[in-house]
Amino acid sequence: MRLHESLAVTTDSLDLADTAVVASEPVRARAKPRLIAGVDEAGRGPLAGPVSVAAVILNPRRRIDGLDDSKKLSEARREALYPLILERALAWRIEFVEVEEIDRINIFQATMTGMRRAVIGLAPVADLVRVDGNHLPQGLPCRGEALIGGDATEPAIMAASILAKVARDRMMRSLHERYPQYGFDQHKGYSTAAHLAALSAHGPCPHHRRSFAPVRTAYENLSLF
Repeated sequence: MRLHESLAVTTDSLDLADTAVVASEPVRARAKPRLIAGVDEAGRGPLAGPVSVAAVILNPRRRIDGLDDSKKLSEARREALYPLILERALAWRIEFVEVEEIDRINIFQATMTGMRRAVIGLAPVADLVRVDGNHLPQGLPCRGEALIGGDATEPAIMAASILAKVARDRMMRSLHERYPQYGFDQHKGYSTAAHLAALSAHGPCPHHRRSFAPVRTAYENLSLF
C-alpha cells in the first residue's frame, strides 16, 4: 500500500536571488542547493502490520524547529511535527510494504524495497540520499549514503523517521478498530506480553507476519485443532 500524499515543488523555487553584476568580476551563475533526501523506516520488528518507510527533502527556506529521532519524541510531539513536515518540506513520500510482501521476500528486503520506492516517488528527484543505518537499497536514482545513527545527526532523516512512525502508528490504530482483541492501538504490533497472550488466545489475523517465529508458531498450534 502506498501513501500517495506526495508534495512536489519545482527546483525553480530554490533559485537564489539574481546574481549581482560587479564591474570588476565576471557574472557567475550560483549553483542551486544540493537536494538531500533523508530516509528512515518504522516497524521492522513488530509481529503484525506493514513496515513504513518515508523519504523527505527539507526546504532550507522553511525551517522546522524540534526535529529529532522519532524514538526520542513523545507521541504528542510527533503528531504535532507531522503536519509541519508535510507542509514545509520540499518533497516527501511515505510507503507501506504490506505483510504479504514482507512474508514473501523477508523483512530486510521489504524495508530496502520500501526505501527505494519512497526515494523514486520524490519530486523533485534528490541529488543525494541519506539512509539511517548501515545498508543502502539497490536501484536508487542518485548517489546514496548509509549513516549509522543518522536519525540523530541528519535533519532530513529525522523528518523521515517522524513521518514513518506517525503514519504507521495511525495505521495500527486503524487495524485495532477491526481487530480489537489484539490491542494494536497500544503495542502497535510489537511482541509485548499482552500481544503474545492475545496471539495465543485468538490465533493470528490476516495482518500478522507469518514469517516471524511467534506468529508461525501460533499458526502451527491452530493446525493441531
